Amino acid sequence: MRKDVRILLVGEPKVGKTSLIMSLVSEEFPDEVPRRAEEITIPADVTPERVPTHIVDYSDAEQSEEQLFQEISKANVICIVYSVNNKKSIEKVTSHWIPLINDRTDKDSRVPLILVGNKSDLVEHSSMETILPIMNQYQDIETCVECSAKNLKNISELFYYAQKAVLHPTGPLYCPEEKELKPSCVKALTRIFKVSDLDNDGILNDNELNFFQRTCFNTPLAPQALEDVKNVVRRNMADGVKDNGLTLKGFLFLHTLFIQRGRHETTWTVLRRFGYDDDLELTQEYLFPLIKIPPDCTTELNHNAYLFLQSVFDKHDKDRDCALSPEEVKDLFKVFPYMPWGPDVNNTVCTNDKGWITYQGYLSQWTLTTYLDVQRSLEYLGYLGYSIICEQESQAAAVTVTRNKRIDLQKKQTQRSVFRCNILGAQGSGKSGFLQAFLGRNLQRQRRIREDHKSFYAINTTYVYGQEKYLLLHEVMPDVDFLSETDLSCDVVCLVYDINNPSSFEYCAKVYKQYFIDSKTPCVVIAAKSDLYDVRQHYSLSPHDFCRKHKLHPPQPFTCNTADAPSKDIYTRLTTMAMYPHARLRCMCSCNRCAYCLCQNLLKLELLHSIKAQLRRVVYNSLPLFLQERFIPKSNKLAALLENVLEADCSARHMAQADLKNSTFWLRASLGATVFAVLGFAMYRALLKQR
Repeated sequence: MRKDVRILLVGEPKVGKTSLIMSLVSEEFPDEVPRRAEEITIPADVTPERVPTHIVDYSDAEQSEEQLFQEISKANVICIVYSVNNKKSIEKVTSHWIPLINDRTDKDSRVPLILVGNKSDLVEHSSMETILPIMNQYQDIETCVECSAKNLKNISELFYYAQKAVLHPTGPLYCPEEKELKPSCVKALTRIFKVSDLDNDGILNDNELNFFQRTCFNTPLAPQALEDVKNVVRRNMADGVKDNGLTLKGFLFLHTLFIQRGRHETTWTVLRRFGYDDDLELTQEYLFPLIKIPPDCTTELNHNAYLFLQSVFDKHDKDRDCALSPEEVKDLFKVFPYMPWGPDVNNTVCTNDKGWITYQGYLSQWTLTTYLDVQRSLEYLGYLGYSIICEQESQAAAVTVTRNKRIDLQKKQTQRSVFRCNILGAQGSGKSGFLQAFLGRNLQRQRRIREDHKSFYAINTTYVYGQEKYLLLHEVMPDVDFLSETDLSCDVVCLVYDINNPSSFEYCAKVYKQYFIDSKTPCVVIAAKSDLYDVRQHYSLSPHDFCRKHKLHPPQPFTCNTADAPSKDIYTRLTTMAMYPHARLRCMCSCNRCAYCLCQNLLKLELLHSIKAQLRRVVYNSLPLFLQERFIPKSNKLAALLENVLEADCSARHMAQADLKNSTFWLRASLGATVFAVLGFAMYRALLKQR
C-alpha cells in the first residue's frame, strides 16, 4: 500500500476546482475564491484510509503547460472537474482532458481518473446520462461523483473516492467489459484459497472461513453472517457451495460481487494481507524479510517451522503413505509461481522404493535449503503462507541463526542441528557413491540414476548419543589449485580415494597438505571400493603411514557394493566428529591394539562372563528364600547395567583431557560409582552372612 496519495484537480476555468478544495478545508463555501489554491496536505489521522493526502490545484491562468505535465506525472489520481450546467465543460472532458492525460502517461501505468460534476445545486437534473457513455468508453475512469462546493454536498465523498482509487484500484482486479475478474487477480485469489484450505479438501469449511476472516479483518464471522454469505453464493452459483463449505468458484464469485458493488477495498485487504502489491505480485518485503546472519554462523529451521512443514506434508499426502508422489508434489507447489524442486532432489534426500520423497527426505530438503540459501527458504515459506498460518510477523520467525562456531569450540559444546561434511577426492574415487550410500542406496540402485539427475549434495539424519542431527554431504569438484572458500568451509572433511586405483590417494594427500594440515577442521580418510583389490598407491607414503604421520585416524574402509543398504556407521562417526571437533573420540578402527579395542575385547571375554555368573550366584545365595525369586530378573538388569558402565568408562578414555569437564562424562562417572558402591555393599553383606 502507498505511503501517501497525491490528488490533482484539472478542468476548464470557472468549473469550481478551487472552490471544492476550499470547501473541503474550511467546511464552508468561501466568500472569495483565489485563482488557484496552494497545495494542501491532509494528515493521516484525519483521512478514512489513514494515509497522508496531498491535494493539488491547477489553473491555466497561473501555470504553464509544462507545469501541468509535471503535475500529471506526479499525480496518483486525477479528478477532471466539469460543471453540470455547462455542456462545453463536459465535452472538454473527452475532447481535451482525457487525451491529454493519456498522452502524458504510460499505457502500462495509467493514472486512475475520477469525473467530478460540480455545481449540482444549480440544476435539478443529473448529468449521469451524459457521463455514463464516457465511463464505458474509457477504462481508466474509476467513478463519477456529482457534488456542490456551495452546499458542501459530497465533498468529503469526492476525496474519499479519490483516495480509494489509488489505494484500492479496480483496474488490476476487474475487467468491466467482460464483467469478470482479471486472470492475475484470479491467480492471486486461487493461491490465497489454497493456502487457507488447511485440510486440502477443496472446500473452505466454517473453521477455515473463520480463520481466514480473523486473519484478514481481525474479527471472526458470526454464525448467521457466515450462513448468509453461503446463501448468497448458493443463489447465484450452483457449485459455489459444497458440503456446507465454500468452493474455489464460490470464493472467486464473492470477490467479484464485492468489486461489482464498489467494495473492492475488501478484496484489496485480503490481497495485501497475503503479501500482494498493487500489481498483484508478492512484495519483496513479504518474500524476503530482513534477517541478519553474522560471519561463521549458520541458519536452521526451528521447531515451529518443522511443525508447519509437517502440517503441509500431511495436507498433501493424500494416500497417507508417508511419501509424496509426483502428483502430490505438484499439488503442494501449486501455490508457487514456478516448480522449486527439480529431479536432482530425489537423489539428494531419502526416497521410498518407488523413488518418491519420504517424509524424512522432505524435511531434509527443507533443512538443506535453509542451510545453503536461507533467502530461498524464506521465499518458499512465503509462498506457502507461513507467516499467515502461524500468525507470525514474517518468515524470519521460522529461522534460527546459530552462534559463532568459535564460541562452540571455546564452550566445547554446540546447539546446532545441521553439520556439513565436504567430500574431496580424485575423479572416479567413489565420492558420488559415498553420497548415495548415505541415502541407503547400494551400487545396484545407484546405477539407475540418470546422469542429468545427479546431485552434488546428500542430506539425512544421524543419531549421536541419542540426539537426532542432520549431516549434509557436499561433493567438491576435484581441483587442487582452485578450491573456493565455500569448498573449505565445513565442519568435517572426507578425503576419499579408490583403493583399486594406484593414483587415487595422491590427490587426497595434496589437498590435505595444502589446505587442512594446519586447520582445526577434523579430517577423515575414506578407503572407498574396499570390496576390490587393494593396490599399492603411487605416493611416497602409504595411506596408513600418511595418516599415522599426520595423526589422523587410519583410512576407513567403505563400499556401497552390498546386497542390502550400505552401513551408516561411518556417517554417525562423521557427525560425532563434527559435533566434537576438539575431542579425541573413540577409535574408528579394529586394530586390537588401541585402548578402545582392548576394552571391547575385554567385555567379550569368557572370563568376564564367568565372573558375572559367580557374582550373581554369591548374591543370590545370600538372599532369603522369598527374595530369591525376585532377584533373578533384577540381577540380569544389574549385570547389563554394569556392562554399560564399563563400556562408558572405556569410551571416556578416548576423550581429550579437556573433555573431562563435560557434564555427560561426569553423569556417567557418578552413575558408575553408584553402581559399584551398591554392588560392593551387597557383596560385603553376603560375605558377612557366610561367615
